[in-house]
Amino acid sequence: MTTDRDIARWRLHSQMLAAPVAGTEQVVRSLVAVQAENASQSAWAVATRTTSPRQDDLAEALADGRVLRTHVLRSTWHYVHADDVQWLQDLTAPRVLPVFEQQLRPMADRMTVLADAVGQLLAEASDRTRADLADALAERGENLTGQQLMLLLGALEVQGVVSSGVPRGGEHTYALFADRVPEPRRLDRDEALAELALRYFTSHGPATERDLAYWATLTLTDVRRGIAGAADRLASFEHDGRTFWHAPGDAPDAAEPSGHLLQVLDEMYRGYQDSRWVIDADGVVPRGRESAIGMALVDAQLVAGMRRTVTAKAVTFALRPLRDLHAREVDSIHEAAGRYADYLGLEPRVQVADG
Repeated sequence: MTTDRDIARWRLHSQMLAAPVAGTEQVVRSLVAVQAENASQSAWAVATRTTSPRQDDLAEALADGRVLRTHVLRSTWHYVHADDVQWLQDLTAPRVLPVFEQQLRPMADRMTVLADAVGQLLAEASDRTRADLADALAERGENLTGQQLMLLLGALEVQGVVSSGVPRGGEHTYALFADRVPEPRRLDRDEALAELALRYFTSHGPATERDLAYWATLTLTDVRRGIAGAADRLASFEHDGRTFWHAPGDAPDAAEPSGHLLQVLDEMYRGYQDSRWVIDADGVVPRGRESAIGMALVDAQLVAGMRRTVTAKAVTFALRPLRDLHAREVDSIHEAAGRYADYLGLEPRVQVADG
């Protein structure tokens, strides 16, 4: 009988945490989209899924436009492959854009003028930071607060007007979508729903239809249409009164490496809602508000909250255990800290709080 622990371990493999791949582009393409609200920590979410994590890998993919950082799927940042961004926006924008429009309602009478101005500015000079655009708009008499400009640009991303440009000194920039994705891939709606279902359950499975509905801001009706279109390429089983979909094949026997230090925005956590807590089979995590920005997983189970602090010489992982940790679990966490620190080129330090 399949257990929550079995599903969680299986996901480590599906998500490439226990079966890393060659590089950034393959990770992003395989996962379809990777939440990227926190740029520095989400970069590790991608790198930790590669066989030889290095910071330049994602930076190069962003610079040449193979990978974009944009608002898609939900009203937040994601890394997405350039081949996927157009059909994903076509599919999910109708339910995501109203979130931005609601917040931009006080500016509704200025939206056309502002959108045109941003388009003209990026046509004149691409790869502009948000600060660059704020100054240029102010020169045109359009003064926006930082929050207003962020929401405006997010809406324009969802509409396929702008996208991420070439990073400048590590800072996010904006460019015209048409310049970054000159040959967008489009799918009709049924094709898109089927492709999304196939790729989500392959890269995130086993998972439920409600997990996908949450992840992609889709209705259950649409998700079920997608599953029907991809069902001949998927497998499923019943667990805890729900159907879990996954790529064909048996559950993996083991999950190595066993330890992982991740942000709570990582796909291993944020990629689900309905069945998120298979990573806490013993029910030791309070189900209320998230109290930590990171987490330590051992053998696919959440064992501690984690906070990362970076200085010039070291990266410190401050852990607050959710229960007593066994020696093997502590060793796994130290190994995970070492991999993360190597990626950053820093010395690893692990602090475990008492109690």
